[in-house]
Amino acid sequence: MEKELLALEEDLKRYRPMFQNATDAIIEQDVSNYPIFVAHRQSPVIGIGLLDRKESNTNWSFSASTLEEFSTKKIIEMSKVEDFQKIYKNPKEFICVFILEEGLGQFIFYPLNED
Repeated sequence: MEKELLALEEDLKRYRPMFQNATDAIIEQDVSNYPIFVAHRQSPVIGIGLLDRKESNTNWSFSASTLEEFSTKKIIEMSKVEDFQKIYKNPKEFICVFILEEGLGQFIFYPLNED
């Protein structure tokens, strides 16, 4: 999985401005205060497509979603929403990425600053 995570980091770094713009739009348009980006290699069942790996020649495809959609689709149980909100990092500094690989899911927070 380490190789896949390095490839994911490469894609996140390359498209950092796109993720920041999508985050800003989701928050400013009052869609959600908790944007989540889904990194996947097959067709996801969640989110709105942002970047297709075959069309953009990237390692991963990305979709934009929200905490609300994750809880509605029971990816995050309603009883865990408040816990998730507590660990959610500032969206001006980090993007929340849900890595969906072979039926397994994992959250990471990727820094938006290049430092």
